[in-house]
Amino acid sequence: MAPKWRELADRLAAQIRRGDYAPGERLPHIRDLVEAGEGSKSTVHAAYKALEAEGLVMSSRGHGTVVRPPAPLKRLGIERYDKAKWRDGDEVAFVADRLASGRTYRRNEQTQTVDRIPAPPAVADAYGLPEGAEVYARARLVKESDQPTHTLTSYYLPQIVEGTRLIDPTPGPAGRGGGFRVLYDAGYEIDHMTEDLFARPATADEAALLQLPTGEWVVELHRRTYTADDTMVEFAIGVHAASRFAWKYSFKVPDSAIDQRGQQ
Repeated sequence: MAPKWRELADRLAAQIRRGDYAPGERLPHIRDLVEAGEGSKSTVHAAYKALEAEGLVMSSRGHGTVVRPPAPLKRLGIERYDKAKWRDGDEVAFVADRLASGRTYRRNEQTQTVDRIPAPPAVADAYGLPEGAEVYARARLVKESDQPTHTLTSYYLPQIVEGTRLIDPTPGPAGRGGGFRVLYDAGYEIDHMTEDLFARPATADEAALLQLPTGEWVVELHRRTYTADDTMVEFAIGVHAASRFAWKYSFKVPDSAIDQRGQQ
């Protein structure tokens, strides 16, 4: 049987991860928990020290014990799409971000729904589709433990994904290597992509789904994924909690003057 301080620490840790105590919020004074029957002063103190050692809280004189804001996840740029990760291994993009951030992950932290729907305006415009044309929408909600981090909805043309695992709503990535591996196996090897980012206030529905604090903004991502012959095989829209990610891009600096001279 665990000691009482450990039971208290585990209970408080669960409350912190669930969001009962927000980042920066102060935990109850030790004397308040003692008076509430949670244990002796030494029991509560030991529980708080355990939470501090686990990185969930920080203590300072005059401010008490407060919930530590989590370090933002690294949202990798080019590296997260390395073919060796998903073609030759099983490291889908959100897992690559977790590993780069030194964080744990479970594959079931990605849930999803799949529907065949009339293309929304942004999707129809991206694909050049007529009004009313249908696409498959594969919508994912990604969490870190119990806290949502972002949504990502990939839109596909039916003729590309019908008969593949990309229209299977089973929770988690679409099999080994995820969606890019499914496209690869279907004869659509991704070659290049573009990503556009937009910062904006969250809608009420987004704030509820992502469990955002009041006033939190989101970063909306539009991703276009192409094969080598410029066939677009995915158009994706992601909505990311702004404070939960640090975006990182590494790339070779282009020199268009050299490229132009080489073409002459």
